[in-house]
Amino acid sequence: MQREPLRLVFAGTPAFALPGFAACRNAPGVRLVGVYTQPDRPAGRGRAVTVSPIKQAALAAGVPVLQPESLKSRDVQAQLVALAPDLLIVVAYGLILPRAVLALPRHGCWNVHASLLPRWRGAAPIQRALLAGDTQTGVCLMQMQAGLDTGPVLLTRRTPIIAADTGGSLHDRLAALGGEMLGIGLARLGAGTLPVAQPQAESGVSYAHKLVKAEAMLDFSKPAPELERQVRAFDPWPVAEAGIAGEHVRVWRAQALPADVSGAAPGSIIDATRAGIDLATGAGVLRVLELQRAGARRISAADYLNARPELRARG
Repeated sequence: MQREPLRLVFAGTPAFALPGFAACRNAPGVRLVGVYTQPDRPAGRGRAVTVSPIKQAALAAGVPVLQPESLKSRDVQAQLVALAPDLLIVVAYGLILPRAVLALPRHGCWNVHASLLPRWRGAAPIQRALLAGDTQTGVCLMQMQAGLDTGPVLLTRRTPIIAADTGGSLHDRLAALGGEMLGIGLARLGAGTLPVAQPQAESGVSYAHKLVKAEAMLDFSKPAPELERQVRAFDPWPVAEAGIAGEHVRVWRAQALPADVSGAAPGSIIDATRAGIDLATGAGVLRVLELQRAGARRISAADYLNARPELRARG
């Protein structure tokens, strides 16, 4: 006798969730009966109302979309009950799931989290891993509980963090890895071979607090390697910022270099050539390679020096 398809509800909002949505949409033996995403909101300089990437994908696929402001009300929860989900999958949804929602599907709720739990529970695991200088990260498929990213882990996939990684490149790689992992998890659930979820370790817990724009300002009293990680972590948002010879700029690419700068004021120009603008830090030099002036496009350090030739004399 043919088995009834697994009734699945997906909850996600940003582009990070798209590979996970695709995995659910394409999984054999699965019927995607509904998608939850955050309400349409004003965004960008023009503050035009913008729909989420997941809503766009769901509408294109003909999947019903629900956009409650919260999942706490009985009326909203009744809508979910009517969908009769066997499993609810959450990928970067952005809203809290109450206990009543977590207990509703017979297989519970799964979450794809962009870190190697229990390290970097919370809102900004990708950027926090880069800022901390972690050498590897990954994604976890977690059985959700009421706590913040505290649930037992079903599957894990790892990836190294390389020197060229930015918040953007790591975001894209982990999103793809999460989609692949989710597809494997659904296949194993259907085949009855899904491993037993393992409780997270009690040691090694850390929290990835939400990014705030104020963190973007570079403090040149810090060591150059730390500042380089900050530049990479905050690409593409909120983008590192700095003052260079009296001008406030955004810093898109930079490189930490060893140098004795004990006699130089932090943030002062040590050298300025086509190779980059070398700024003194608390330890070593931060070479700015690509930057952006207010209201202008991103440019190389060489192009910036063409616009400010007086800085070359400082090198």
